[in-house]
Amino acid sequence: MHLSPAYTPVEQIAPQLRQQGYAVLAPQAVCALAGCTLAELMALRSSWEDLPPDAYLKDGGRYRRRRHSCFVAEGERLAQAPHRAHWQPLEYNALHGGMQRWFEPVAPQVVAQPAWTGLMHAMARLSSGLKGSRPWYIEAHQFRIDTEGGIGRPTPEGAHRDGVDLVAVFLVAREGVKGGETRVFEADGPAGQRFTLAEPWSVLLLDDARVVHETTPIQPDGAAGYRDTLVVTVRGGGFQGD
Repeated sequence: MHLSPAYTPVEQIAPQLRQQGYAVLAPQAVCALAGCTLAELMALRSSWEDLPPDAYLKDGGRYRRRRHSCFVAEGERLAQAPHRAHWQPLEYNALHGGMQRWFEPVAPQVVAQPAWTGLMHAMARLSSGLKGSRPWYIEAHQFRIDTEGGIGRPTPEGAHRDGVDLVAVFLVAREGVKGGETRVFEADGPAGQRFTLAEPWSVLLLDDARVVHETTPIQPDGAAGYRDTLVVTVRGGGFQGD
């Protein structure tokens, strides 16, 4: 058995983020924010079957597949940025920071879906509500962590911050695995929470300046399985590495 998160009502998202630095939303709340149906979100799921292997894992693992694309949101305008490397400083990612990581982009037919656009707009609006209106630089990562090698690590870098304003971790699918517990801690204190995201299209929202987060390794529950997520980061002032 795993510990389920306490969901935050839509009208309490901003106060919850301000009060404790994170919030967890049910799929229905995600739909309300993104202006789409759950069926439209579920229709995106098949694209996780076509993720190339992550060739940059420094622990030698082969358990992660991903795609990555960038966007700029300004007001009601959302534009896809020219394809670029993902880059983080070492202070935020001691394992994989300091190097340019070029991943294949999110497929055009996925980016074109209204549900995808709705998710990007929703994260930009949330960021403006918390930090004030400005252009937002969005990075979207499709992840699949599998257990074909016996164990998969969603966050091989350990508990971390991302160096952005807002982080959203959407649980897309969870099949045939155990583990994968989410842990959120105060960045400058001892308090922490632990729970497991299990409902497709539930989401963990994080005020990245205030909390650190990690997800524990997954193991197969019977046959080899996988955990699919969409991680969206939102940052003011430009992309990291500019």
